[in-house]
Amino acid sequence: MEDKRSDCEAINIDIVNKVKPNMPEMRVLYELSDFFKVMGDSTRIQLLWALEESEMCVGDLAVLLNMTKSAVSHQLKVLRVAKLVRSEKKGKNVYYALDDHHVKSILEKALEHIGE
Repeated sequence: MEDKRSDCEAINIDIVNKVKPNMPEMRVLYELSDFFKVMGDSTRIQLLWALEESEMCVGDLAVLLNMTKSAVSHQLKVLRVAKLVRSEKKGKNVYYALDDHHVKSILEKALEHIGE
């Protein structure tokens, strides 16, 4: 990780000193950035939205979103690696659901924000 130094002096050093200890570690900020990169894809948002409504298998998601099963599977893998969805094998099919209530909360808050 490259150390980037500011090329200016603080105007309000008291504010800087107050905020600085509350800043997350760079590792955490990079993880947060990666999280938003995953969330920043319209196909993945569609998948998450569908899974907010109901647990679904790849074939049903492909029909719903008018996509190939291969394309859906690829995007679900990205979401699974990011811990946004979970999978469960039931018979011959694998069903997907949101990983936990936090994912639903994030989607709802984001929708609320853009609706303002």
